[in-house]
Amino acid sequence: MGSAGYVPGIPRLGIPAQWVTDAGMGVATQRDSVDTYRERTALPAGIAVAATFNPDIARAGGAMIGSESYASGFNVLLGGGVDLLREPRNGRNFEYAGEDPLLAGTIVGASVQGIQSQGVISTVKHWALNDQETGRHIYSTDMDDAAAHMSDFLAFELAIEKGKPGSVMCSYNRVRSLYACESDYLLNKVLKGQFKYPGYVMSDWGAVYSTERAALAGLDQQSAGVFDDQPWFGKPLKLAIQNHKVPQSRLDDMARRILRSIFAVGLYDRPITDAKIDFDASKKVAQAAAEESIVLLKNKNNVLPIARTAKRILIVGGHADRGVISGGGSSTVFPVGGIAVPGLDVKGWYGPIVYLPSSPMAALMGRLPQTPFKYLDGNDAAAAAKEAAKADVVLVFATQWSTEDADHTMNLDGNQDELIRTVAAANPNTVVVVESGNPIFMPWADQVAGIVEAWFPGSGGGDAIARVLLGEVDASGRLPATFPASLDQFPQQQLPGSGLKDGTPFVINYPEGAAVGYKWFDKKNLKPLFPFGYGLSYTQFAYSDLGAAMNDGKLTVHFTVKNVGNRDGKDAPQIYVSPKNGSWEAPKRLAGWSKVSLASGASTTVTLIVDPRLLSVHDGSQWKLSNGPFVVSLGASSADIKQNVEVSGTLSR
Repeated sequence: MGSAGYVPGIPRLGIPAQWVTDAGMGVATQRDSVDTYRERTALPAGIAVAATFNPDIARAGGAMIGSESYASGFNVLLGGGVDLLREPRNGRNFEYAGEDPLLAGTIVGASVQGIQSQGVISTVKHWALNDQETGRHIYSTDMDDAAAHMSDFLAFELAIEKGKPGSVMCSYNRVRSLYACESDYLLNKVLKGQFKYPGYVMSDWGAVYSTERAALAGLDQQSAGVFDDQPWFGKPLKLAIQNHKVPQSRLDDMARRILRSIFAVGLYDRPITDAKIDFDASKKVAQAAAEESIVLLKNKNNVLPIARTAKRILIVGGHADRGVISGGGSSTVFPVGGIAVPGLDVKGWYGPIVYLPSSPMAALMGRLPQTPFKYLDGNDAAAAAKEAAKADVVLVFATQWSTEDADHTMNLDGNQDELIRTVAAANPNTVVVVESGNPIFMPWADQVAGIVEAWFPGSGGGDAIARVLLGEVDASGRLPATFPASLDQFPQQQLPGSGLKDGTPFVINYPEGAAVGYKWFDKKNLKPLFPFGYGLSYTQFAYSDLGAAMNDGKLTVHFTVKNVGNRDGKDAPQIYVSPKNGSWEAPKRLAGWSKVSLASGASTTVTLIVDPRLLSVHDGSQWKLSNGPFVVSLGASSADIKQNVEVSGTLSR
C-alpha cells in the first residue's frame, strides 16, 4: 500500500503502527503501483473552505476525509495547513486558510476536529513562518516575537486550542537562522511552553539535519528518514542517549507525547482496516463545501443567476467541458473516475496537473436541457469572440494552477487575460469563473459583467458551480484574502529569493510584520481590487442594533441581520475591533463573524464574545490587554463598515 510515511507499532504492547497519508484536501498521492493511483474524494482547497466562513462546513469536510483516511488504512492524516496567506504568490496558499489568524485558526481547528472524530490523528502544519515556497529549504524568516505572536503564531495557537491536533509538523525553513525542526524557541519555548501543547512534533519530509540539536530542541518524531540525509532518530539517537548527549528523559518525553495522541484520538481502540467507502456520500459533503465557498465578486445588471430563458450559452476555456482543476504537490487527490484531462504533465515531482471529473458544463446542461450550449477551448480568441457575439450569456472559465514547491505570478497563465478582454468586447454579458488557489490580478475586471471566484472546488465542483450560477443556492462565499489591484500594493514587490542561484541562502524580513493582508491595506490606506471578507449575494442584507458591553470581564457584541431581499440567502456579517486611543499593528482586527441563513424578510440576532487576545498586544513574552475604550465595527467586509459603537469597561484575560 502506498503511504506518505510509516512508523512500526509494538505488537506485544498492542501499540498500533502509524500509517501516514497526505494531506488536507483528502487521501492524497497514494499509489498501489507506479502507474495506479488510489481514487478518493477531494474537498475544495483549504482557502475555499475558509471562504465559506463556516466552521460547520470545515468540520463536516474534515470528518469526511478522516473517514476516507481510516477506511483506506491510514490513521495519521497530514492536514490541516494553517500558514497565513502573507505572500499572495505562495504556490501553497491553496492548502491554507487565508490571511487572518482568527479566521484561519477557527476554520482549521474545526477541520481538525472533524478529522480526529474518525479516530485519525490530524497534523497542524507547517510550524512556523513558512509563508512561501521559493527557497523553502534555505531561507530564514527574521521576525520579532511580538509580530509573530500577533499574526502567524496566533493562527496556530487558535487552531491547536480549537482542534486539539495529535501532531504539529515543523517546517523546512529556518527561523532566525535555525532550522524550524531544530529551534528550541519554536518547539520548546512557544509551542510546548507558551501554548502548552501536549501532543508530539513531527518533522516535515526532509526537514531534519541533526540528532542532538533536533532532539533537544523538541522534535519528537523524524517522519521520513528516507527524505533526510540519514535516519537521525534511529541509531544516532540511540548512541546519543548512551553517550549522555541526549538525556533518557527526552526520549521518554518523545514516547509519552506520541502515545498520548494515539490514546487521545482513539488509534489504540480502533485498529485500522480497509473498508468500503461511500463515494456518493463523500461527494455530497465536498459539493456542499464548494457551494458555500464560491464568491460572487461582480454582478453587473444582475447578469447572474443565469436566466433559465437564455436561448444560447457559450462556454469558453478551463476544460469546463470535462472537469475542474485542483492544486499540485503532496496534497494532490486522485479522483474517483480518473483524471478528467490526462496528459498535463509538468516538470517536477509535483505533477501531473489533475482535473477532477466534475464538469461545470455538463452540470449546467443537465439543468437546462432545452438550452443550446457550445464549448470552445479558448485557444483562438478571435473564434471565441465570433461565437460570443451570437450568445445570450458567455461563461469564460479561467484557471491558474498552483502547486507545492513553486511560487508564481498573479496573472492568469497563457493568453487567458487577452481571451477574456476579446470575448467581453464581443458580448456585454460575459461572466468569468475563476478557478485558482490564490488571489489573482484581474486587468479585465471593468470589462466583464460578472466575476465568480470558484477556487479549486473539489470533487463536487462542477455541480456546485452550476448551482451557484443558476441561483439554485445563494452565492455566500466571502473572501478569506485580499485581492490586490496591482503589484505595487505588496509589502515586497519582488518575491524574496527570486533571481538568486539555487542554494543561495537568503533572509525574509516581512516589512508588514503583524499587519498581514487587509491590515496592511488599512494601514497604508490602499484600495484593493476586492477586500477581505467581501462577497456579493443574490439577495440583500441589512444590519442594525449594534451593541457592545463588558460582561464578566469579556467583550460581548450583538447585532441584528435582516434579509431585505426577495429571495432566501446566506450572509457572513463581520465584527472588527480597534482601540479608540493608542494603536495596534493596524487600524482594526477581525474579532468575530457569523454565517447566517435567512429566508426573505427574516431576521436574526447574533451574539459574539470577543477573544481577549484580539483586544491585546503581545510584547514578545505574553499578551497584554490594551486600554479601552474600544471601537466595535460591524461590516460586510473589511472595507464596508456599516455601524460603529464605542465600549468601555474592565477586561479580563
